[in-house]
Amino acid sequence: MTAPKCRLCSAELDQTFVDLGMSPPCESYLREDQLDQGETFYPLHVRVCSECLLVQLPAYIPAEDIFSDYAYFSSYSDSWVRHAAAFVDQAVERLDLDEDSFVVEVASNDGYLLQHSIARGIRSLGIEPAGNIAEVAVAKGVPTEVMFLGEETGRKVADIHGRADLVAANNVFAHVPDIVDFSRGLRELVADDGYVSIEIPHLLRLIDGNEYDTIYHEHYSYLSLLTTQRVLATAGLSVVDVQELASHGGSLRTWSTPTANAGPPSAAVAKVLEDERNAGLHTVEGHRGFAEQVGRVRDDLLEFLIGCRRAGRKVAAYGAPGKGNTLLNHCGIRADLISFAVDRSPHKHGLFLPGTHIPISPVERLAEEQPDVIVIMPWNLRAEISAQLEYTRDWGAQLVVALPRLETV
Repeated sequence: MTAPKCRLCSAELDQTFVDLGMSPPCESYLREDQLDQGETFYPLHVRVCSECLLVQLPAYIPAEDIFSDYAYFSSYSDSWVRHAAAFVDQAVERLDLDEDSFVVEVASNDGYLLQHSIARGIRSLGIEPAGNIAEVAVAKGVPTEVMFLGEETGRKVADIHGRADLVAANNVFAHVPDIVDFSRGLRELVADDGYVSIEIPHLLRLIDGNEYDTIYHEHYSYLSLLTTQRVLATAGLSVVDVQELASHGGSLRTWSTPTANAGPPSAAVAKVLEDERNAGLHTVEGHRGFAEQVGRVRDDLLEFLIGCRRAGRKVAAYGAPGKGNTLLNHCGIRADLISFAVDRSPHKHGLFLPGTHIPISPVERLAEEQPDVIVIMPWNLRAEISAQLEYTRDWGAQLVVALPRLETV
């Protein structure tokens, strides 16, 4: 069998980072009439490039098949909307943005972020490939172009709207199979003296925290600061600063500018690179051992849920995020172990989780059925969700998360 090629340097990918077996696309929620039909499962075999060290999942599914009609709406997470508002506040102060500035967000979703820059009177534009989500953004008053970003489309947008003082690409960099063409699109969008801000889940934190549910088919790359630098350099962009964030279990926010105008990187860049080096992420060997951590998480969760079933305890899941489907399918969990899931998004109500066929209901079902155990699937939002579920104390529900380790909240 011929090994796949690295999407950054084209070397053969013959080194495994972790192999999670087969899973359906994590956002391919099912209608009831689809439950007796076949589902397509694809490998979740993540490799690390022995040449450039980019950790990546081959593009088993084209991006167009995943993102053209999407089920994730950012605005249903209150904490994420607050995160976006704080980012806009910081960017305005950092870059002296005002009514004469221009901001572009790539993968702008339902306008969750740009609504805050528009409220400040800053000219803003979203680029969003999912037409169904872009409609919601436009209805909010957020101008949105429906397209995938690449070098050619970035040039077209810049020709029409001008180049931006700030291009934000938050939690999208990992979602593009042709990450080099995407980076060149960012360069086409940004002014020569402008900045590109990118937020990515940090590979170092993924490993430290056993956060393997962030591995799914729409996440094509798993990035360190080192590999982020290497990708952006192909487009003439240089990382000049970085911030470490708590979001998504530990993320990086990089600030880049066209290389011709870039000054020396900040001390924060050197610090994160040193942390990665000390963790072994600047060598292929340092990426080994993650598979064993993943196996322990799976075993602990299955033992707990089987124990609940034997004890007659009813278990429900809170949240139906895409990443939760990686965990459930890898563990082989079905509706005999988790009876139902609830989610705040009405777009998922009445549907079923891919692969596992666990039904998704409105949150009100928790109060109606009063399950003994509630598994919080978006564990990175555990504080927000625990507060929302305070009322479940009335019947003594146990709130648990499976990651980074099995734990009662």
